[in-house]
Amino acid sequence: MLLVSLLIGSSCVKKETPSITSGALTITYNNQLYTKLDFKKSKNPLVIGFKPSEILRTDKGPVFNFSLKSFEKEAFHDSVGSGKRLIVKGISEENGYKIQKKVIASSYDDIPDLISTKVLYENLGSVKVPIEGWENNKYELAKLSSNENSFWSFQSGTYPSRPDWVLPVGEDFYQQNYLGMNASDYGGGTPVADLWRPDAGLAVGHLELKPQLVSLPVSSKGINNGASLSVKFDVDSVSQLKYKRSIAPGESIATFETFISAHTGDYFSSLEKYSTIIEKKGVPFNSPPETAYEPIWCAWGYGRDFTLQKVINTLPKVKELGFEWVVIDDGWQRAEGDWRTNDKFSQISMKAFVDSVHAYGLKAKLWWAPLAADPGSKTHEQNPEMLLKNEQGDYQKITWWDSHYLNPALKETKEYHQQLVKKFIGDWGFDGLKIDGQHLNQVPPDYGREDAQKYPEESLEELPVFYKGIYQTAKGIKSDAVVEICPCGTSASSFIMPYMNQPVASDPLDSWQIRLKGKTYKALMGADAAYYGDHVELSNNQKDFASTVGVGGVIGSKFTWPKSNSESDNEFLLTDQKERLVSKWMNIYKEYMLPKGQYRGELYDIGFDQPEAHVIEKNSKYYYAFYADSFDGKIKLRGLEPATEYKLTNYETGADISTVEGSLATVKLKFEDHLLIKATPLIRLKKYK
Repeated sequence: MLLVSLLIGSSCVKKETPSITSGALTITYNNQLYTKLDFKKSKNPLVIGFKPSEILRTDKGPVFNFSLKSFEKEAFHDSVGSGKRLIVKGISEENGYKIQKKVIASSYDDIPDLISTKVLYENLGSVKVPIEGWENNKYELAKLSSNENSFWSFQSGTYPSRPDWVLPVGEDFYQQNYLGMNASDYGGGTPVADLWRPDAGLAVGHLELKPQLVSLPVSSKGINNGASLSVKFDVDSVSQLKYKRSIAPGESIATFETFISAHTGDYFSSLEKYSTIIEKKGVPFNSPPETAYEPIWCAWGYGRDFTLQKVINTLPKVKELGFEWVVIDDGWQRAEGDWRTNDKFSQISMKAFVDSVHAYGLKAKLWWAPLAADPGSKTHEQNPEMLLKNEQGDYQKITWWDSHYLNPALKETKEYHQQLVKKFIGDWGFDGLKIDGQHLNQVPPDYGREDAQKYPEESLEELPVFYKGIYQTAKGIKSDAVVEICPCGTSASSFIMPYMNQPVASDPLDSWQIRLKGKTYKALMGADAAYYGDHVELSNNQKDFASTVGVGGVIGSKFTWPKSNSESDNEFLLTDQKERLVSKWMNIYKEYMLPKGQYRGELYDIGFDQPEAHVIEKNSKYYYAFYADSFDGKIKLRGLEPATEYKLTNYETGADISTVEGSLATVKLKFEDHLLIKATPLIRLKKYK
């Protein structure tokens, strides 16, 4: 609802410059509709001068020179909150085209340092304007210094190489971060990219509630002493039914709602603000049940060729060590797309097997790869109408499973999967689901169901609704059901996160990925998200529990026990040494239960701060985790309350370190690999220096 409106015509342009402010961030438009970005919290300007930030790409080249005609300011209120809006109009007359650009920039009172942008391009001429795409929020960050490592970044593209989500940006760098399919079964991601310097940074992204096929390119190629980022859309990435290829006279096109956010520190606050807006728009991220915080043992150590007897033989040790979940992994089914039990269950039913897990006082979670159907499987043969077809008319392959995609947008696909959930949890008695596979993060457009879709891209736009159906079905049967979605190695999609209550490191390549993924999920899903660090055997040296515990993660293992005559079964054998390791970290984990605390991701910059640092606040105590190959120096313990004395303890070893006053908490520390510190408040001081 519009509350206040002030229109300033072209006659007033010289008297007032169109600008919009959000917190310490101001965007100003000049007479060409170029923008200048000012952020009061940065040490030096993030962006130098006026440059075009919103660009229309036509068949005759990019259009970015517009003559300012008018601007309007107004107060508004919507589902996100109250704020101020700037509407700027300008006209371009180049290459025989006459195009009006209308920029709608909005800021919210309660979400500082973030401005959303939507642009409408109207054809005021007499000829059709063929278009190739558009670009919003394009900004080039200047280096703070000549240091080679001038920028760090959060990048959300998904690729088969499974790259780090957080990485430095050096010279001649480029990553497209296309959020569609980048391989047969790799695609999707959270629609945010962030680029920052030691003092401050910028994030861009889109605020649509459905996945969109945009790119978020981050580049330093051809940029002198800087790097750029933007939101980019190519019309060729979608069908003509989804987005038209030209603007007829008198018609217009609109960009998606995008945003620019400025911040100090790393990317954490940008993702928090993005998450806040999405929630306020009506898509909440669910709070985890108590069961999601319980330690996990997975039978995947035995591989697909596990036997039920091997799993049952391991359960006493699983129980003894303090694990509370048992995951039956890949290998129980007849095929992807035929979710009946295979020959392993010839002597016992799945329900009876689950009952045997429950008899140990343990919970049972079932591995499952929805949206996949092997050729020849029951679903593939009996329900071919659910199979997704690509633009060439072929079934779209999922390379990893050697199977084909099912279309999540179809009513029959949704109902089929919800019925499976009822069987898994309702009939068989499982307490949770491990939904697994990189293909789950995104699906391609379906060109084979014109009868059921307005346009091919509905298949991917409906993917969140598909997961919502699974989640609600599971929770409807067991209110404390745990739904874990493991999109193996992908850059996890925020569109899926509202429909799970246990995110996971999903096949991390090393301990660094465990920690950075933990920080990312905590920013998006909440400071107390039940983030599962995956099997410890995937961490550095197969034993780095400290990386999961330190970021407030849930611990897990895929150890095998007892020793077997099969060499493959002994790859992850629980030796006496490993058992002592597991027991030690299980005790630490259960004593402090850090995932239930508040992850304070704003306190340390994961890129520039050395050593790498993470903080959990719980019950007035602060739990610090530091990581480095080796470190010897002073560390500032951020976040502590001033005028309060704290006792510092190594919460891994129990050794006392020192006492500090909150505002002066700089300590000299020396460690290798990691150091975990608990700061416990002792007394409130009346006077302190």
